[in-house]
Amino acid sequence: MKTDLVIIGAGIIGVSLAFELSKYNIKVILVDKENDIAMQTTKANSGIVHGGYDPKPNTLMAKMNVEGNRIIKSLHKKLNFNYKETGALIIGSTDEEKEIINKLYKQGLENKVPGLSLLKNKKEVHQVEPNLNKEISYALYSQTTGIISPWELALALAYTAVSNGVKFINNCKVEKIEKNKDKFILSTTKGEIEAKYIFNAAGLYSDDIYNMVLDNPSDGFKITPIKGEYYLLDKFLGSLVNKVIFQTPSSLGKGVLVSPTVHGNLLVGPNASFDTSKDDVSTTIDGLKYVVSASKKSVDNINFFTSNIRNFSGNRATIKGVDDFILEESKIVPHFYNFAGIKSPGLTSGPAIGKYSISLLKKSGLSLTKKENFIYHKLPTFFSHLNDNEIESLIKKNKKYGNIICRCELVSEGEIVDSIHEVIPATTIDGVKRRTNAGMGRCQGSFCGPRVFEILKNELHLDIDSIYQDKGNSNVVVSYTKGNK
Repeated sequence: MKTDLVIIGAGIIGVSLAFELSKYNIKVILVDKENDIAMQTTKANSGIVHGGYDPKPNTLMAKMNVEGNRIIKSLHKKLNFNYKETGALIIGSTDEEKEIINKLYKQGLENKVPGLSLLKNKKEVHQVEPNLNKEISYALYSQTTGIISPWELALALAYTAVSNGVKFINNCKVEKIEKNKDKFILSTTKGEIEAKYIFNAAGLYSDDIYNMVLDNPSDGFKITPIKGEYYLLDKFLGSLVNKVIFQTPSSLGKGVLVSPTVHGNLLVGPNASFDTSKDDVSTTIDGLKYVVSASKKSVDNINFFTSNIRNFSGNRATIKGVDDFILEESKIVPHFYNFAGIKSPGLTSGPAIGKYSISLLKKSGLSLTKKENFIYHKLPTFFSHLNDNEIESLIKKNKKYGNIICRCELVSEGEIVDSIHEVIPATTIDGVKRRTNAGMGRCQGSFCGPRVFEILKNELHLDIDSIYQDKGNSNVVVSYTKGNK
């Protein structure tokens, strides 16, 4: 295969790059080693659209955060992903925390973050959030902070990119890269790809990809993963707080947050575990105990025992000694671009990084012309969000919309079938879940899981041992228990 540019990695950064490039007359291939997009850090994300007060002024991180926040808000209606500007409180109760919060406020003003204010006593803080720990006496209020479904944003960007000509190849692991004069030859599990430019957006594995084109690995960088573990709590706790509640940040990160989710749940976490591998997404008793204990500093009346419906973890890609994003053309290998070390606020920054990549290409001398007929590929509105007339109209067109498969989230068969036939199709049970919410409710798929399995089997004409829960080799079943069918 020949192309102008290859993007390696289909997380939020990779799809943001693809989205922006798809506006121009340039041939682009997006590859990922997994069977779907957003399968690593993006999938296990807090889903926060950060305001931009936290990054140090005059950094790429600060610039991309503030601009990304603005872009996401503008893309919300164009792409129809779920998003809500809730605002956030960064809370404190000690003089030391008050000093840090004041510093964040000044940083935010320097970063030109709109809608920042200080709540200077307990009365002001608890008028905004009555269920906070009574010891909280000071807070920074960030009006433009919001909540989002990270995979919905990623899907909307990826769908649009593919709809505008980007080719997405899944299960495509890059195993070797050779530089041959003015082109790269990528050896992958799906064959060879020849490209003039490479965008390295491989997240946790961006150091491994960069090492493939370096004569001396010491000229590159090393990704250090930090694992964070979470509680996802039931919807009856979704309104316990109305805003994203951040603790005063430390060297370990932004602390354990307590936040409503865009779909009405309550999210609590993460911790920060440094002793982990890139592939370790396990949850631990000690890690989850820490989340429970630390969360009490913010909200001390969360009943984790009766409300917990799922625990999960994800890894953040950090680079020791580097406190900013790496967004640049390699100084050693021309036409090879690294988008690396993108920890929080990476999700928020993604769309802005996409725009920034165009300026990097133009700086290198590449002439780019915009397409005349760029289209935005909107996500479908969830069946459960439709009014009665809209529901009735859908069912008249297709009776499958009248068959509810997921009772917890009111997901119809029609929605699931549509997701399987999208421009980037759902091919696994969790792939369906990320596109439709089937399996996201209280029972976590115990009712709808077998029904989704059957729909996948019929729509994709698969054998039972070829249907996966999520990643490759996560077989749901391996054989029939009685006879052959």
